[in-house]
Amino acid sequence: DHDYPYLSEGTVNMYSVYDINNNEGYVAIGSSKETSEMACNTIKEWWINEGEQKYPNAVSLLVLADSGGSNSSKHNIFKQDLCDLATDIGIEIRMAHYPPYTSKWNPIEHRLFPHITRSLSGLMIRSYEMVKYLVEKTVTETGLKVKAFIDDVIYETGRKIEKGFSGIKDVTHDDFLPNLNYVAKP
Repeated sequence: DHDYPYLSEGTVNMYSVYDINNNEGYVAIGSSKETSEMACNTIKEWWINEGEQKYPNAVSLLVLADSGGSNSSKHNIFKQDLCDLATDIGIEIRMAHYPPYTSKWNPIEHRLFPHITRSLSGLMIRSYEMVKYLVEKTVTETGLKVKAFIDDVIYETGRKIEKGFSGIKDVTHDDFLPNLNYVAKP
C-alpha cells in the first residue's frame, strides 16, 4: 500500500531481528498494526526458533533499537511488554535505544533493511507468502541470510499499561542515559 494505496487490498508491516554475530536476519511479516506487542513477539519468535539454540548459555539479551515508533523508549506499554517477554523467555533483556535522529548507526538499518528493500523493489506484492519468499531470498556477498515468518496475530492498538505496572520495580535504568538504556528482568 506504500506506493499505490488505491490498488492495495491490505498492508504489510515488518519487524526484524538482526543477529550481528551470525549476519542473520529474522523478519516477522504481519498484516496488523505495528505495536509494541508485535515488536516483542518478533523477538520472542527469534529467541525460540534461533537464539536459544545459538546462544544456549545466554543470561542476557542486548537489543539495539530506535527510540521512536511502537518500541519507543518513552512508552511504558513497550516496557511492560518487554518485561512480559523477559519472563516468557527466562532471561533479562537489556535495551539500548539510539537517540533520536541517530538510527542510521543502528546496524539493522544498513546491514538488513536495504537488502530486504532491494529484494522487494519493483514488484507487485500479491500475498504475504510472496513477501516471505522474497524476504528469504535476500542475500549479500558478505553472507547475510534472512529467515521470515508470517505473523497473523491481530495486535490491539491503543492498549493501556496494566494497573500496578509502574516500570520502577520491573525495569532498571542505567546510570548512563537512563531514558535510553535499561534492563527488563524476568
